[in-house]
Amino acid sequence: MSGNQDLRERRQARLRYQLRQKSGGRVRLSVFRSSKHIYAQVIDDAAGRTVAAASSLDKSLKTDLKTGADKDAASAVGKLVAERALAAGIKEVVFDRGSYLYHGRVKALAEAAREGGLAF
Repeated sequence: MSGNQDLRERRQARLRYQLRQKSGGRVRLSVFRSSKHIYAQVIDDAAGRTVAAASSLDKSLKTDLKTGADKDAASAVGKLVAERALAAGIKEVVFDRGSYLYHGRVKALAEAAREGGLAF
């Protein structure tokens, strides 16, 4: 395993441990960012299932977006995942940024999810 990948996995494990300690039984909003798209899932760790999900590959978003790898796409995904989570009865989540910095697309997704009605 390369050094950068090992550091990334350690950061991710450290963050997930902290989230488990501080979550208080809330579900988590997990973000995955690739070079071409961005994905978000609302995960119930107690039940081990995904409650709501959205990505820049969704048909409703794909036609409106110029690309899936910019802040506009991230904010559209954030609004869509918030809408789907609220429809599933989820209002409070814990934000899991993974190993990514809270900056750029990740920050845009989080702010759009807050505007969409999720509390974290």
